[in-house]
Amino acid sequence: MTIMRILKEDELTVNMIGRLETVSALKLEEEFKTSLRGVKTLIMDLEEMEYVSLEGLRVFFSAQKIMNKQGRMIVRNVNEDVMEVFREIGAVDILTIEKADFRLRDSF
Repeated sequence: MTIMRILKEDELTVNMIGRLETVSALKLEEEFKTSLRGVKTLIMDLEEMEYVSLEGLRVFFSAQKIMNKQGRMIVRNVNEDVMEVFREIGAVDILTIEKADFRLRDSF
């Protein structure tokens, strides 16, 4: 997994490319422990994410918990495969998911 970060003032955009599995999830979680300080808006751009494991989902929920205290988190550009996992575990009720991508046809 490749993780690209773009910080503009108090907005952090994290682009994830590849598969968010156990090892990469642990790396991302460690990075969030320091990189979210002072961030008021966290944008998780998943346009190039191919897969997310349960361990990866735990990182999303952990980041959401942090951002609930200091701002907001937006998940953007989710492909159908990842969205299906989000739906199956009820993440669509917890995460703010923008319908910015034309591939997301049905409501959630």
